[in-house]
Amino acid sequence: MFFFDPTYFLFALPAMLFAMWAQYQVQSAFRKWSQVPTARRISGLDVARTLMQNEGLSHVQVERIGGMLTDHYDPRGKVMRLSESSTQPSVAAAAIVAHELGHAAQDKEGYVWLRARAGIVGLANIGSNLGTLLFFVGITFGTLSGSGGNLGYSIAVLGVILFSAAVAFTLVTLPVEFNASARAREMLQRNGLVTVEESAGVNAVLNAAALTYVAAAAQSIAQLLYFITILGRRRE
Repeated sequence: MFFFDPTYFLFALPAMLFAMWAQYQVQSAFRKWSQVPTARRISGLDVARTLMQNEGLSHVQVERIGGMLTDHYDPRGKVMRLSESSTQPSVAAAAIVAHELGHAAQDKEGYVWLRARAGIVGLANIGSNLGTLLFFVGITFGTLSGSGGNLGYSIAVLGVILFSAAVAFTLVTLPVEFNASARAREMLQRNGLVTVEESAGVNAVLNAAALTYVAAAAQSIAQLLYFITILGRRRE
């Protein structure tokens, strides 16, 4: 049956293993460097206050959020939400806070890739859910109904087109995240908030986090390639 197609694992398994490895790397780096305090013994909130004041980001609001590694910047409300661990006096906290403020700096200057991501996020959300549903509905309909094969194929193609928007979102996210990390490193060094030795920890945390976005892109691309492969078979 289609839903148990073993070919799927040829596409999904490598990307899934990569995603698991990336998740392990980010948790490992965070666990290690969250236990290392900065030389100045300042908390993540102090890092936020210093950077917002010195980098022209005083308009950004700071809120607490539950969970672990749930930190994010909301460009709509100009709000940076920090988890409890990111408010502690650690190298990991400094890295995460600076990264989120890197997004705030992007938002302030109208960074082109951030604007592009914001522009497709709605379509990407639709494509991720509705696109996948339409693909499977179309393939199933075409399989069960010989006379409706062309209609089913067309529905599946529409699903792939919509899902492509979700893939595009993961790809556009990469330069946004890489740039935010680059800004984070520069801001921390420019404001003297980390030492040379601590910069290694900042890099470890940010680089590990970047892997999760690469993994997300790899998974979405793998799924898209699988969809296209199935369409090719049905067309033949």
